[in-house]
Amino acid sequence: MYSENKTDDVNAFMLELEHPLKAEIEVVRTIIKANPKICERVKWNAPSFFYVDDLATIHVKAKQHVHLIFHHPAIVKIKSALLEGDYKDRRMMYFENMKEVKARKKELTRIINELVDLMNA
Repeated sequence: MYSENKTDDVNAFMLELEHPLKAEIEVVRTIIKANPKICERVKWNAPSFFYVDDLATIHVKAKQHVHLIFHHPAIVKIKSALLEGDYKDRRMMYFENMKEVKARKKELTRIINELVDLMNA
């Protein structure tokens, strides 16, 4: 179980990150961290989020969009038109620009909250 939030490490990582959608990544981070149970750290050389276990990571090597990888197996129980992929243990979510980030905020928040609830079950 993880307990220590490493937001300072992620902030330092983000300061150095060169990405065309850096502002969008920061807003996605803020949306995810709005759930007070979620902590973050740098893992896999990227901003990564966890609660009881690893939840999601922003794949910063993708430059054409913000690529959010949900890698907790419980994600497959959550139904959303925004969750892509038919993997047995993960789903993807993509944001092309700030307009999409803002338009998908409510659904991303719902997905995060539902995932945390599933982890508590």
